[in-house]
Amino acid sequence: MLTPVILSGGSGSRLWPLSREHYPKQLLALIGEDTLLQATVKRLIGLPGQSAPLMVCNETHRFLVAEQLRRIGVSPSHIILEPIGRNTAPATAIAALISMSYHPETLLLILPADHLIAQVETFQNAVKAGIPLAQAGYLVTFGVVPTHPETGYGYINARESIEDTVVLSVDRFVEKPDFETAKQYVDSGEYYWNSGMFLFKASRYLEELEKFAPDIVGACRQAIDNALEDKDFLRLDPAAFKACPSNSIDYAVMEHTHAAAVVPLDAGWNDVGAWSSLWEVSEQDSDGNVIIGDVLVENVRNCYLRADNRLLAAIGIEDHIIVETADAILVVHKDQVQSVKNIVSRLKAADRPEAHLHRKVYRPWGSYEGIDNESRFQVKHITVNPGASLSLQMHYHRSEHWVVVKGTAQITRGEDTFILSENQSTYIPLGVKHRLANPGKLPLEIIEIQSGSYLGEDDIVRYEDVYGRE
Repeated sequence: MLTPVILSGGSGSRLWPLSREHYPKQLLALIGEDTLLQATVKRLIGLPGQSAPLMVCNETHRFLVAEQLRRIGVSPSHIILEPIGRNTAPATAIAALISMSYHPETLLLILPADHLIAQVETFQNAVKAGIPLAQAGYLVTFGVVPTHPETGYGYINARESIEDTVVLSVDRFVEKPDFETAKQYVDSGEYYWNSGMFLFKASRYLEELEKFAPDIVGACRQAIDNALEDKDFLRLDPAAFKACPSNSIDYAVMEHTHAAAVVPLDAGWNDVGAWSSLWEVSEQDSDGNVIIGDVLVENVRNCYLRADNRLLAAIGIEDHIIVETADAILVVHKDQVQSVKNIVSRLKAADRPEAHLHRKVYRPWGSYEGIDNESRFQVKHITVNPGASLSLQMHYHRSEHWVVVKGTAQITRGEDTFILSENQSTYIPLGVKHRLANPGKLPLEIIEIQSGSYLGEDDIVRYEDVYGRE
């Protein structure tokens, strides 16, 4: 049995302002119509002997992950919720422990949810090549054949073939090098980019992890023992998982084990780790520009220009990234894209919402987008999916006016329930229980005007919620 494990816990801070903590890059459609997460799951189609994928994600993203899988017709075996990120070694340990409870001899195919792979058949052939070695007890990783000296990746040094296969034995793992060292690695032909993808027996991984990082295994066992089933999700015990050391598979196991093996992979792999990477893999015009949205250019070359909400005009620039969203604009030279994470760190330190949320915020029932706000009022555009409803709730500090602009709304206000159509409105007084639902087959859109002394999202008292939120 081959169990794909999709790790979807990253925040993708280097792709800010498009990728944010509550809506990171794996949930975005950066190339084509599918999101990176959906593309990761789809490229597994056709691999023999596999079970349904097992997802590991941040608790904040649980409904977004579930909805994206539903849209491509995939039912995961589990969606495991991490209360806090602890890197790939604990996430994989959790997946291994759960998988072994169903299939003791299962193989785990560990895949980050935010990578691009252009040649799916080549990727699948690499997985098939690694399966016999994984079944024999090796911890297999996939080393990307480098196309240029890259200082943003770790490298794997590997030379000797194992048992007359394409799989190589690993001599050592090395950290991100400087440019000259990276050039030597590429010229030698004996080094591969470390992709962060793995294939091994669940039992074998736990055996090696127990040897080199037993505290991780202990904390993960406890997190599962005290976990809670919540609808389609498995909530790990917060106290136990937060006590787990944070570590990657590479540091915790692969750099220490004597059973490491690498399958060379030349399949158009890209981890989309920065804006320059996205520029490289996107379709470019004759001037080397990637242009998305309402963009006008004059004498512009080798740039990535994206406008999501407004007209973007650029004149006389080269090698720049310019990204416009509803609430932020990024301008950065391609040589400086790794520093975007520093801006995100400053936003977090200042407790600014732009680090975490877009102006459009997704919820399990739909989304809302801020239109305007002042000290005692704010205006939102709310979209409710067909058949969905918000929680039955009440606010202590604000009242609300709702105007239906598209679709049909079912309103609960106090003891009354009634229907509103387009161009009709209602008023929700402060302190009154209420609920908004969409009984129709088309999206419901309303304009909500809030007024009161406090307008924060935490001024919500929930009485009933079909999504299990507190």
